[in-house]
Amino acid sequence: MAHDAPANAAPLRAYPAFVHFWIARMASGFGFQMLSVAVGWQIYALTGNAFDLGLVGLVQFVPSLLLALPAGHIADQFNRRRIVVTCQALEWIAIAALALGSWQGWLSETGILTLLFVIGLARAVEFPTRQAMVPGLVPASVLPRAMAMNASAMQVAMIAGPAAGGFLYVAGPDAVYATAAMLYLVSIALLARLRYDHRPPRREPATLKTVFAGVSFIRARPAILGVISLDLFAVLLGGATALLPIFARDILHTGPWGLGLLRAAPAVGALLMSVWLARRTMQRRVGMIMFASVAGFGVATVVFALSHVLWLSLLALAALGAFDMVSMVIRGALVQLDTPDEMRGRVSAVNSIFINTSNQLGEFESGMIAAWVGAVGSALVGGLGTLVVVGLWMWMFPVLRRRQTLENPAEEQPPASP
Repeated sequence: MAHDAPANAAPLRAYPAFVHFWIARMASGFGFQMLSVAVGWQIYALTGNAFDLGLVGLVQFVPSLLLALPAGHIADQFNRRRIVVTCQALEWIAIAALALGSWQGWLSETGILTLLFVIGLARAVEFPTRQAMVPGLVPASVLPRAMAMNASAMQVAMIAGPAAGGFLYVAGPDAVYATAAMLYLVSIALLARLRYDHRPPRREPATLKTVFAGVSFIRARPAILGVISLDLFAVLLGGATALLPIFARDILHTGPWGLGLLRAAPAVGALLMSVWLARRTMQRRVGMIMFASVAGFGVATVVFALSHVLWLSLLALAALGAFDMVSMVIRGALVQLDTPDEMRGRVSAVNSIFINTSNQLGEFESGMIAAWVGAVGSALVGGLGTLVVVGLWMWMFPVLRRRQTLENPAEEQPPASP
């Protein structure tokens, strides 16, 4: 149950390090979303080949998959603030090269994809490191609200960033890239001055045992294994948003403007919910709230699948985004609070693999089922499948069903980390 933050709980603005981190997250996220729109337009303008648009995603996905576990080891062995600053500096160099090459006219398709690959490499290391930083910026009691607020930065960037990038593209791709580079500079400047107290443990060599320590840690803890795998299967089954173009044209009989509204609806719902959660503290029955929110995600998917009117579909997608935000905040806070600081980088890395893989495979799964039984059938199977997964996970992970608070109680403490 969520309540207003107790009187003795300071507002998030009382933690300057988190405020600076949040602004930096907003700036870099906004810049990256603008960049993503410009790259797609520019690649398609250069080649006219839809296959090349797929390569844009591939050159960014491959590094995130290959480097996730080594990145987690790095995050636990070195100063996390410096890692994030270094990664963003590398991203800034690549974005500045995109701006310069577009302005001078020498940037080719191969050059764009190469620079995107560099950005993908840096982001693959940055993501788990940045995730592991958040618990060091606020007290444990404030962490769920901080994670909700951090998620709101991502949602704002996802909603407004593409629109701003599309608007600026009228002046050319170089204008978009230059603006994104300036936003990255703001982020780098804030992070470089951030007061973040992280003392890495004694450095260990990067062996298979140390790199895969996050996997071993998760397997030994039912609560963490349960929340991460619940997210994997829920996203894998609930990938109806990949079918939005089919729903917009063939079922809801709307045009590109309607598709734009459908794509924005989940992010709007998630943003509103994240702002609400940032002002409230979940004090009890967090396990059941998490399961209820994932079930709500499934029900919203079913409603969307059966809807034939635009307004109901928009409401269902907004509810889907809001339910997903509740479960995401609970899952994220629970994983971070149940993980000792010296393991957070590697555990965040494993979690990032689950997230990236489930997003990609979820879209593939929805498309494959849609080819067999149609878009409505695919979304319906996904929503009902999510409800089945919730029931199974409540039975398989009773420790999660009984979980009352996000802070791990003493009797539930797992054995010492490897």
